[in-house]
Parts: sequence; C-alpha cells; structure tokens
Amino acid sequence: MNIQEIIRYGLLLALGICAYLLVMQWTADYGGAEPPKIAEDPLPQQMQDADAADERGLDAVPTPSAETGDVPDASLVRRSQAEPITAGQTSQDSDLVTVRTPLVTMKIDPIGGDIRHIALHQHPISLEYADVPTILLQKQGGRTYIAQSGLVGEDGFDASPSKPRYSVSQLDFDVVDTPRDIVLSTTRSTEAGDIVVRKIFTVDPQQYLVTVRHEVDNRSNAPFIANLFAQLTHDGKREESTGFLGPRPYLGAALTTNDTRYEKIGFDDVDEERFRQEVDGGWIAILQHYFLSTWVVGDDANYLYYGMRDSTGKYRFGLTGPEVIVYPGDTGEYSLRFYSGPKTQQTLDAIADNLELTVDYGFLWFLSLPLFWVLEFAHGLVGNWGVAIILLTVVVKLLLYPLSAMSYKSMARMRTVAPQIKRIQERFGNDRQRMSQEVMALYRKEKANPMTGCLPMLAQMPVFLALYWVLYESVELRQAPFFLWIQDLSIMDPYFVLPILMGASMFLMQMLNPPMPDPMQQKMMKIMPVLFTVLFVFFPAGLVLYWLMNNVLSYAQQFYVTKQIERAAANKSAVSK
Repeated sequence: MNIQEIIRYGLLLALGICAYLLVMQWTADYGGAEPPKIAEDPLPQQMQDADAADERGLDAVPTPSAETGDVPDASLVRRSQAEPITAGQTSQDSDLVTVRTPLVTMKIDPIGGDIRHIALHQHPISLEYADVPTILLQKQGGRTYIAQSGLVGEDGFDASPSKPRYSVSQLDFDVVDTPRDIVLSTTRSTEAGDIVVRKIFTVDPQQYLVTVRHEVDNRSNAPFIANLFAQLTHDGKREESTGFLGPRPYLGAALTTNDTRYEKIGFDDVDEERFRQEVDGGWIAILQHYFLSTWVVGDDANYLYYGMRDSTGKYRFGLTGPEVIVYPGDTGEYSLRFYSGPKTQQTLDAIADNLELTVDYGFLWFLSLPLFWVLEFAHGLVGNWGVAIILLTVVVKLLLYPLSAMSYKSMARMRTVAPQIKRIQERFGNDRQRMSQEVMALYRKEKANPMTGCLPMLAQMPVFLALYWVLYESVELRQAPFFLWIQDLSIMDPYFVLPILMGASMFLMQMLNPPMPDPMQQKMMKIMPVLFTVLFVFFPAGLVLYWLMNNVLSYAQQFYVTKQIERAAANKSAVSK
C-alpha cells in the first residue's frame, strides 16, 4: 500500500469518525432506552388541557389535598433549632389568578402563590398547530411542572400544615403596555399580633422575567424570623416525542456554583441521594429542549441549593436563603426573580452570570459560539436563517481558502502525475520498495504532496460538528423557514431534496480527484456519496444545507485550481517538446 492509498483510507476513516460522532450525539440527545410515548391525538394534550381549564372557569371551590414534601424540609432550612416541616397543601381546582401579556399567559394559585401555568404565545408547539402555544409550566392532565416560592423556617407561613391562602383584588389581569404588580396578600394572627405577608409579582409585558417579592409587615410585638425558599417541581415526564427516533434532548436541572460556572444535575442523579450545595448568589433551573425555567437570586448571600426526589416521585430543585429577621413595626422584603421562556442567549446573559451557558453547545462550544454569532449577524442583514447559513458557509470557505488552495493544487498535480505513477507501478510492480522510492521521487520533482489532500476535509469536521450543536440548541433556529418546502431548518428535509443534492455534489467532487489505483477502492469511493446521502437524510435541513453549499463552493474552487494546474502542465509539456 503506497502513501496515496494510506491517505485515502485515512480520509475515509476521518469521515467515518465524523459520522459516528454525529450519530452518537444524536443517540445521546434524541435516542434512549425508554421508548417515547405516542399520544393517541397529537393535538394535543396541551390544547385539551387549555380547553379544560377554560371550561372549568374560575369559580370552582378549592379542595386542598396534602402533598408530601411540598416545601423544603428541616434539613434544608438553616436555623438554630430545626423542626420537621409538615406537608403543605395545594388546591386541585382553585380559583387561579390569570395574567396575560403579549408573550405569556401565567396562572397563579392563591393557595401558596405557586405559578402553576406558563404558556408561550410566540412559540407554538409546531408549525402545523401554529395557534397552540408551547406550555412550559402546568399542573393538570396528569402533569406536574410548577414554580413555588415562599417563606419557611421558624415563622414562615409556608412551613405550616396549611399553606397560606392569599387574597387578590381580581382574578384576571391583562398586562399590555407597562409593567404591573400583581399583589397577593394574607394576614396571620398570632398571640403577639398580626403578620401581613404580601406576595408581589412584577410582570413586564415585554419580558419573560418576573420579579417575585415577599413583603412582610410585622404588626406584632415579636420578631418575625423566616427563610426564603424557591423551587421547581417536575414530575420527570417528557413531552410526547416526534421525529426520527423520538427527540430526547436533555431534561433535567442545572445551576451555577462557586467552583463551577455550569453544572448539570440529571433527574437520575437524585433518585437515591439528595443534592446539596452552598452557593453565594446564583440560580437553579430545569432545562428542556430550547426552553428553561429558573429561579435567580438577587444578591450574593449564601444560599443552600438542593435537588431531590420526594416520596410522591416528583423531582424538586430549589434553594433556601439565610434567616432574615423583621422586627416589630418594621417591613422586610425577601426578593428573587423567575424566568420561564426560550433559551435566548442575549436575554439569559443579561439576567444572571453564566445563565447563557444553559444553551449547551457541547465540547466544541468555543467553535459553536462564534458560528452562532456569525449566523446571528448574517440573519440581521438578510432576515432569513437559511440564507444566513449560506453566508456562513462562504465565510468559512474564505477563512479556510489558504488550506483549500494548497490541497487543490496538490490534488491537481496528483492528477497530472497519475499516468507517470501508473507506469512506475507497471514497471516496478514486483518490487514494492523500489516502486515506493520512485513514486516519492516523482512527488518531490513535481511538488505534489498527497498529505495535503485531506486538509480541507479535516478542517471542516470540527466546524461541521459545532454547527450541528448550534442548529439543535439555538432556539432562534427553531421553526426557522428557508424557502419553498423547507419551513423548519432545525428538522430534516421532509422531501429529502437537500440530502440528494448533497450526495450528487459529493459525486461531482470525486470526479476532480485523482483516480484510486485499486478497483476495489474505486468502488468504495463511488459508494460513499450514497452512504452519506442516506446518513444526511436524518440530519437537520440547515446542517445539510451547510454541507451542500460547502461542496458547491469547494467544487468551484477545486475546478478553477485544477484547470490552472493542468493548463500550466500542458504549456510546460509543449515547451519541452
């Protein structure tokens, strides 16, 4: 086997490794041992749940029922004399407070002030059901995913057997133009006097971010001592899956710590043992594909973050703060922020340090980030993500052109010396060592280097893998149309047009390369476009578009360089004669 054959096999191996890594990542993100549950009616449980909530109305009589572990237990509340915290109560059919903005519909349970429903108006569940919003938080139809906060500890209302029932001025709020406070209040009488607690949700119609303040008016003659808590409660179930192999992206918790900017905590990580970590400031979130919900603290005080699976099988990830004392006659405030919406990097970066890392681009994040920035800039110019991908391809090809030109020149020279190599093989076919020496001497004479032939492909592989994560993790590309039949660049081409064109472009590229000396190798090279066409059928259309345009530009560059080299070789031959 001569050096040219070694290079060819090495290139094929590199391509195979690239494909293998992509398939493995797909399996990790979108496969899994647990088969997806297919809904009998894909339209959905979200639609049915929304209709059921509307039909139920807001006049139902609350019927509280105990739910074990509804608030952090004593081991998660730091105070000098910890006592067991009994189960809280939630209502199944309470009069929910409904808040509507141009971005979301949020429903708050007056019992405890839990956020029980978040629907995203500008993010439909699919293009087919464009009028059905994606529902993040919900507690109905057998699903539980809610956001809770309150006061626990020595005097905390939420630590008592009966969660506080808040009163509110009205049950429906439309927040359209300016931010508005949604005030829930309750009063508890003690032997020392009354304690008034107001839970205030500041809603901005232009943001998914909500500020939640717990205001304590101590009208008693004794200090009020409590700890702030906030948590996300999730049943661990996934949404109904669609698409190839059933999409199974990461579903679990994440937080930032004093030592780690971004740490994932899967549901299975807390099945047997609780997670506990003290952090100065910070945030904790539950992530899903394209979206997240997170509690963000507003100071650098020391908080205890936790994750656990309770006795009902639900997963709770949250935090408890230090003790805060409100003295008689004073008013104290416990405050934090809540975000439930798309994983938009600029928005998350403005909310909290390291929160933008929840857009997880994997181990090639250092390439994925600049790729996304270029894509975003190009999209700002042309207004179409597909055209932005084409412009990104042009930028990448320009940056890699020095390597590409070197490679194409080498491959063109290889084509010109191919007849001479064939004569050497015929002459020294029985002497492998002599044949290799003659071939290497010819390479030096003609300045042909087969090693440079694979440089562009090797340089493209990290970009290809990095773009894979950009397309799958960036919510900006979710349901982003290109043109005609391609209405979502983040999923595979429904009619397989782009993969077929990509395979055809690979075949054309092979025509410019020097022929393989062995017939079996020639057959393998002819099969490669077919194999990659089948593989790319399952990749997102945006990724296939990138590779197709890369092949088209590579073909144009290589064709130009090859013709230049062949013309120069022909002129040299004519002069020598």
